[in-house]
Amino acid sequence: MRQANASAVSELVLVGFSTHPWAELPLFLLFSLVYLTSCFGNTAVVTLVVLDASLQSPMYFFLCHLAFLNVFFSTVVVPKMLFNFLASRRVISYAFCLAQTYLTLFLECTECFLLAVMALDRYVAVCHPLRYLLLMSWPACAALALGAWALGFFASVVPLYCVILPLCGPYVVDYLFCELPVLLHLFCADTTLQETMMAVGGAGTVLVPFVLILLSYLRILLAVLRVDSAEGRRRAFSTCTSHLAVVTIYYGTGLIRYLRPKSLYSAEGDKLISLFYAVINPMLNPFIYSLRNKEVQGALERVTGRSRAAREPLAALLRR
Repeated sequence: MRQANASAVSELVLVGFSTHPWAELPLFLLFSLVYLTSCFGNTAVVTLVVLDASLQSPMYFFLCHLAFLNVFFSTVVVPKMLFNFLASRRVISYAFCLAQTYLTLFLECTECFLLAVMALDRYVAVCHPLRYLLLMSWPACAALALGAWALGFFASVVPLYCVILPLCGPYVVDYLFCELPVLLHLFCADTTLQETMMAVGGAGTVLVPFVLILLSYLRILLAVLRVDSAEGRRRAFSTCTSHLAVVTIYYGTGLIRYLRPKSLYSAEGDKLISLFYAVINPMLNPFIYSLRNKEVQGALERVTGRSRAAREPLAALLRR
């Protein structure tokens, strides 16, 4: 049945913002800049962690995974979206639509688990500082990171393979890219089972990590309140503010998307929300982790200083 469907459907129409043609060129320019900034910022984070020894700690190890995931997610979605802003035929092949559906669901699930792992890291750092390096050893960090990616895969790709059904025309997707909630409206058969599996899967991949994050920060808050000095409390909690901001933005966007009342639902509103979590959010993460982070700023100064020092002999040789 799946093979027959794949051969019958060759492409789908992505509506995007075609109903607002005056906005497509400005949106193309804006989101091209945002996408390039996102790729540069996240790649810079990974590069700094690799090149500077002071950043080679568990927190920045997990941050590298988050940065890679952000670039991966944006690259799956944004280039095709930008192309369709300017294309006369706004279509996507059925194969690429399925690939986007699998990859976006996989990466969204993985990000939930990865944010939970990062919360666990902050909990150990604040509540068990003397045992931090023992508990968060490199084998343990590698196992946690691998576990987040593996859980994301088995909680998304495997169930999704079992619920994909044949599509019925018209093959029009009133969205910016392909996602499972959008494709559900194109399935020929009754989707009650698929919607139930989505609800159960969402509880496991979104709510469970969210509860773990809340419990971690509750323990962190209790530990910080037991610190005697105000400066000690500020320093203890400052190590968590960046991660807390990322979690708030990520889950806040999801809550707005899925828990708003039906009276506030609109296709255009869904598209704007999808732009935020697919394009804007990946761009914000590296800046959230670096703008007020003295360790990252110091590493940037050291790496750029070494780069300038390495170029000076070559420049002097060329002047001769």
